[in-house]
Amino acid sequence: MKRAFCWPILIVVTVFAVSGQSEVATPPSFGWRLDLLAHFAVFGALATSILRIPAVWRMGGRGVLLAIVLTSVYGGLDEWRQSFTPGRFMQFDDWVADTLGAILAACLYAKWSLYRKILEMPVSLSRRRRQCA
Repeated sequence: MKRAFCWPILIVVTVFAVSGQSEVATPPSFGWRLDLLAHFAVFGALATSILRIPAVWRMGGRGVLLAIVLTSVYGGLDEWRQSFTPGRFMQFDDWVADTLGAILAACLYAKWSLYRKILEMPVSLSRRRRQCA
């Protein structure tokens, strides 16, 4: 069960470290802010990793809501914290992208069994062989 907390903690620590830097390397803009896609994906991954914690998953719909709320609150708090970093500022649309990514990812994980099955697939070949035997 303790291993289930590794991914959410890793994502939170990474976001915390990156948002605390004055300059973040970003690709050039194409008429829209590409970083919004990064916010959407990273916070979607965070919500999914929270939902994959067995105790949260067993909560059913309340677990899905909990993962979304925790992710959205963390996104908002991180935007606020980022406003204290020189050269950075708080952006409402970043928080919206964080929250929308969390909503979509958590709902996909909860409702789409193929998506869940792909995410739960063992990474290493040796683990796959052990499961099949």
